[in-house]
Amino acid sequence: MIILGLDSSAVTASCAVCDNDKILAYASVNVPVTHSQTLLPLTESVLKSANLSLNDIDAFAVSNGPGSFTGLRISVSAIKGMAFALSKPVCGVSTLLSLAYNLIGQNVITCCVMDARRNEVYNALFDITADTVTRLTPDRAISLDELGVELSQLTEKEIVFVGDGAELSYNYFEGTCSIAPEITRYQNAASVCLAADEFISAEKLMPMYIRKPQAEREREKL
Repeated sequence: MIILGLDSSAVTASCAVCDNDKILAYASVNVPVTHSQTLLPLTESVLKSANLSLNDIDAFAVSNGPGSFTGLRISVSAIKGMAFALSKPVCGVSTLLSLAYNLIGQNVITCCVMDARRNEVYNALFDITADTVTRLTPDRAISLDELGVELSQLTEKEIVFVGDGAELSYNYFEGTCSIAPEITRYQNAASVCLAADEFISAEKLMPMYIRKPQAEREREKL
């Protein structure tokens, strides 16, 4: 199955095309510009590099949360539009699950972390054993102090931080855990493709927000 995947859940935006577990083409940008300006050119470039057209794509995948509210809406909308126009299935992939696939093939516990501000991170823990990814916790927003308590109880394997909150967490815990190399640290669409499993129709795809947008939280305080 040939899958086209997108990720724009954080500062990095990326597109990939995979044929089952084989990555055919991949491109990313890691600059603070609006993802609406970058995703479609990336998609065109990736398809051209793989010598494919959208009609050759069997299914679509996208990281649908947690992450930047605006970024998620942009990539989810782009995937919905392409999939709906072509009557192809889609898969919404947890951003944190896709991050775990960055370390596939290793023997570690991966602590996937995205900066959620206010001394919190979006987080999930996964056990990576060779080509198997086993979820240990649900996706959640958690304080760094609470996360530290959980990590202190995991002593059987090396713990590796991955995600745009990896450096923040690594510094907060003063190097007691490892941090993934920069090339495998951030969200990427190839991992989104590899993690895709349950496909649905385009109209059912929605962003998955762990907590309400800041504007809505501020309004509730009034």
